[in-house]
Amino acid sequence: MPQPAPELTVVIPVYNEGDTILDTLRAIRRELRVPAVISVVYDSEADTTLPPLRQLEPDFTPPVVPLRNAYGRGALNAIKTGLEAATTELVIVTMADLSDPPEVMNALVRAARERQADIVCASRYMPGGRQLGGPKLKGFLSRSAGLLLRHLARLPTHDPTNSFKLYRKTFLDATAIESTGGFELGIELVVKAVRAGRTVTEVPTIWHDRLAGKSNFKLWKWLPNYLRWFAYAFGFGAPRRPAAQRGGR
Repeated sequence: MPQPAPELTVVIPVYNEGDTILDTLRAIRRELRVPAVISVVYDSEADTTLPPLRQLEPDFTPPVVPLRNAYGRGALNAIKTGLEAATTELVIVTMADLSDPPEVMNALVRAARERQADIVCASRYMPGGRQLGGPKLKGFLSRSAGLLLRHLARLPTHDPTNSFKLYRKTFLDATAIESTGGFELGIELVVKAVRAGRTVTEVPTIWHDRLAGKSNFKLWKWLPNYLRWFAYAFGFGAPRRPAAQRGGR
């Protein structure tokens, strides 16, 4: 029986996630209720994520497409590659370690459709959301940033720094991505959407610290990148280049 055309692309940036990727893909298959395709974006052919992908049964659904990072190493470049390669109108970014509950993807899609949202943030800090485990300093900083940006800069989300988000492809195609490292792309796009008058909303999520492998988050190295977009939310600075110049492969 033919599968319905995908309405959603799930982008998963990976770096040596061979121990976790199959569990993650099977959890998405079990929980996701939207016709989708999964893009697993890797840096090099030596990545340990790739051999387990070859073990998937040929008729695995949602179909899984390994995608080589087009911009160079790193999570941000992998996410950019996945966002640009997506051909569906809705795109979700999630991690490979099951820290993001796959069942929340259904709520992200539902909110995008019902509220005509360009971005739907999965929020750890709104009512119904939680953060379980993880570095305390990182959690304190992200929660504090969310509070300041929501109450002072009027961003319509409690959790702009979380990478677990849904984006509408038409918004992505009209928006330059300028971030250069780490995961700050998520906050950049939220701030730009708000300043462009786009609709941003949120749904609660429960974030779990990863059970296997090592986190690739580098707080002190990436903090200046986050601060740039934090300042931009308050009206300081401006985009460096127009949307028409987006890309650069």
